Amino acid sequence: MDYKILFVCHGNICRSPMAEFVMKQKVAERGLSAQFEIASAATSREEIGNPVYPPARRMLAAHGISCNGKTARQMTRADYDYYDYIIIMDQNNRRNIQRIVGQDVDGKISLLMDYTDHPRDVADPWYTGDFQATWDDVQEGCEGLLTAIGC
Repeated sequence: MDYKILFVCHGNICRSPMAEFVMKQKVAERGLSAQFEIASAATSREEIGNPVYPPARRMLAAHGISCNGKTARQMTRADYDYYDYIIIMDQNNRRNIQRIVGQDVDGKISLLMDYTDHPRDVADPWYTGDFQATWDDVQEGCEGLLTAIGC
C-alpha cells in the first residue's frame, strides 16, 4: 500500500517543510521510501516561491537532512483530493484549509501532535524563535504518525 502525506502550515517555510523532510528521512531509514509520497504546502500565499527559512534549514542540516530546492507553495483543492493524509501544524491551519477546500468530508485532516501522547499545536518557531522545540515536536509527531499508519 502507498501513502501520500501532505504537511501543512501557514507559510510552508518552517514547520511543514521540517516535517516533510524529517518524515522522508524516517521512511528512508526504514527502507520504505518507495511506499510514501511526502510533500508540504502553505495555507497562505505570503511565502510562495521562498526557500525554507534559514534557521529551519540549519536545524535540518544539523541532523544531516537536506531541504535543498524546496520552495513554499500554497495548498490547493487538488491536494485535498490527491493526498491520503493532510497533517496540519495548528488549529489556524484547519480554518485556513477550510477556506481552500471546504469541509473535511473525507476525514483526511489531523494535527501532527494528535499522533502523540499530548495533542496540541506544533510550536511555531516563527514567533518563538525556538527551533529546537519545533524539531522535538516534529520528531515526536512523525514517529507517532508512522506508528498510526503501521510502519
